[in-house]
Amino acid sequence: MTIKEAQNVVDQWIKTTGVRYFSELTNMAILTEEVGEVARLMSRLYGDQSFKESDKHKELADELADVLWVLICIANQTNVDLTAALEKNLEKKNIRDAERHKNNEKLK
Repeated sequence: MTIKEAQNVVDQWIKTTGVRYFSELTNMAILTEEVGEVARLMSRLYGDQSFKESDKHKELADELADVLWVLICIANQTNVDLTAALEKNLEKKNIRDAERHKNNEKLK
C-alpha cells in the first residue's frame, strides 16, 4: 500500500465507520497518547523497565500502526499530501545532512 492509498483508505474508513474526523486538536492529543504507548513498549522491550501484566500482550507493530493511523488522520483533515511532504522532507535532509552524519565523530 502506498502512502496515498493509506490516506484514502483511512479517509474512507473515517467517513463510513468512524462517522467523522475528531477535531485536529483532539487528534493531536490522541497522537501524543499513541506515541506514549510506543515509548512505554520500547522502554520495556529495549530498555531497563520490566513488563507489567497489562503490557505483556502489546505488539510494537500494532502500536506503531496506531501512531501512523492518527498521523494520517491529521494529514487528511489538514489537507497534507504525505507523499509530497515526505519527498520534500527527504530532499531537505539530503541537502542539509549530505556530510553532517559522515562527519559526526559520535557515529564512528
